Amino acid sequence: MFINIIIYKQYKMADTYTNISIQFVFAVKNRSSLIEKSWREPLYQYITGTIQNYGHKLLRINGMSDHMQIFIAYNVNQLIPELIREIKTASNKYIRDNKFTRYKFEWQSGYGAFSYNFTDRENVINYIINQQLHHQKKTFRDEYMEMLREFEIEFKAPYLLDFFEDSFSDI
Repeated sequence: MFINIIIYKQYKMADTYTNISIQFVFAVKNRSSLIEKSWREPLYQYITGTIQNYGHKLLRINGMSDHMQIFIAYNVNQLIPELIREIKTASNKYIRDNKFTRYKFEWQSGYGAFSYNFTDRENVINYIINQQLHHQKKTFRDEYMEMLREFEIEFKAPYLLDFFEDSFSDI
């Protein structure tokens, strides 16, 4: 009599480890200077919560009256366009619900997403912290175009963010 013995080998699946840093840049529709200093901090806190709810880690957030820069440790379980859509949709609603501006607030549909090496994190964080200083010397258009060139991103001018002469001072 033969006895069949089946041996089950327990396999342990490997965990996935990532460390991806991404900077997002996007602007208010028509580059309107609507984000006032008086409510930037609550807006940043709200956006931080949205980012963290999706499992990402906020490294730095800052901006000007017409655009936003966000730097995160990216959770690969969510697509970038999905995350940006959630940030924009939730923050639009937050701004409207809190009546921060009497004007219609919307984000432009496009955005920039730029990845960085882990060793560059501190430089990017400091760059974002100092947005107000950078924009005393450089327009948002110049900054954004420089990023596109630096990252060798091909683009078509008609599909860039809406730009116009920076004639508004930072509110």
